[in-house]
Amino acid sequence: MFAALLKSLTAETPDQLEATDARLAFAALLVRVARTDGHYDASEAKRINHILARHYALSDLAALSLRSEAEVLETEAPDTVRFTRAIKDHTAHEDRTRVIEDIWELALADGSRSDDEDSLIRMVAPLLGINDRDSALARQRVIERLNG
Repeated sequence: MFAALLKSLTAETPDQLEATDARLAFAALLVRVARTDGHYDASEAKRINHILARHYALSDLAALSLRSEAEVLETEAPDTVRFTRAIKDHTAHEDRTRVIEDIWELALADGSRSDDEDSLIRMVAPLLGINDRDSALARQRVIERLNG
């Protein structure tokens, strides 16, 4: 399955992915965001596990397994656009706002806002069909949750 997903993501004209592949693409996108600032540690991995468990109603072990697969995929996949396409194809528009909130949660969880993470999220949001205003509102909701 992993080899087929990687082949699809790297193909010149990728096939439509399965929903489980879109789940893996979302996990890989979270890993990419966490690695963007050059500092990927256990606390970020734990946060990704938490986000995946909550987002997909997974057990802790299933979330850990998904993140582990995503770490490998993120290293081998050529670009972020393929991840966002897989997510967009399998996620209703209103649920993509939640995806952006999850990404902001990961980026802001350490208490600082890196320019690299910011740039990546600004690129990802429109690829998911989320405009700048809705992304900013999602970020504000996350900040309120993290500070509340």
